[in-house]
Amino acid sequence: MQKSILIIGACGQIGTELTMALREKYGADSVIASDIREGSDSLMQSGPFELLDATDYAAIEDVVMHYEIEEVYLMAAMLSATAEKFPMRAWNLNMNSLFNILNLAKEKKITKVFWPSSIAVFGPNTPKEQTPQNTLMEPSTVYGISKQSGERWCEYYFNKFGVDVRSVRYPGLISWKTLPGGGTTDYAVEIYHKALEDKKYTCFLAEGTKLPMMFMDDAIRATISIMDADSDTLKIRSSYNLGAMSFGPEEIAASIKNHIPDFEMSYEPDFRQAIADSWPSSIDDSKASEDWNWKPEFDLEKTTKEMLANLGK
Repeated sequence: MQKSILIIGACGQIGTELTMALREKYGADSVIASDIREGSDSLMQSGPFELLDATDYAAIEDVVMHYEIEEVYLMAAMLSATAEKFPMRAWNLNMNSLFNILNLAKEKKITKVFWPSSIAVFGPNTPKEQTPQNTLMEPSTVYGISKQSGERWCEYYFNKFGVDVRSVRYPGLISWKTLPGGGTTDYAVEIYHKALEDKKYTCFLAEGTKLPMMFMDDAIRATISIMDADSDTLKIRSSYNLGAMSFGPEEIAASIKNHIPDFEMSYEPDFRQAIADSWPSSIDDSKASEDWNWKPEFDLEKTTKEMLANLGK
């Protein structure tokens, strides 16, 4: 089935892989990639690309009208660790880009929106284990505050204007195809690179810092499947909890040692430790399972095998 899709922030960690997956599913010419800068050769050569500032409403509207876009995936954002260094820039990018897309949908210029939230919406007073879908949030980072605000606006636009907006709260994401983009869970990608290059890694989070994580293939599958779900089955229009596995740095190190026995890990926690300490240890994503049949395919061992095999090529 043909549909025209625009991905904003297509050159980021998730956007790159999402673009390729959607092009495979719907055809290269149906998926317009866009970002404020050009991306990898494979992304640029695989289909249409537009240089686009996510905060420029008129420019986005022009692209939407030119390509007769039906669905928008808004992946542009400043992530947790980077956002703490540039709070107002992060707030402006994360919020204004969302308003631009919600308003285009409100005006019926697009029919469906995907916007990602994050486990950063939770804060130090949130229940840590099996964090429920609906709970106390109180995020303590600029990124988390922007994501919680975004969730409220998504639900408001759905209830008030009938905007078909869909969202998941991503945990930390692990991928061998793209480098991480300034998040607090970046160590779980860097560690595999360093294990192969140096057989040692200094972790910026402390031992025992357990966080919800997910292999990128699962994240892409979840994103596409919530967008494919029948609108009537989706009961949550703020954002769905999304889970796969939870582990601390010492567990990922042990998993790597099964394949690289002389790998060594040391710990030098930095400012990201306080961010990680405010986040959940594990996630209850039963609502996603009930409403649109979400089920992860990758655990830690399967992730480690996949990462080492592909990075080692």
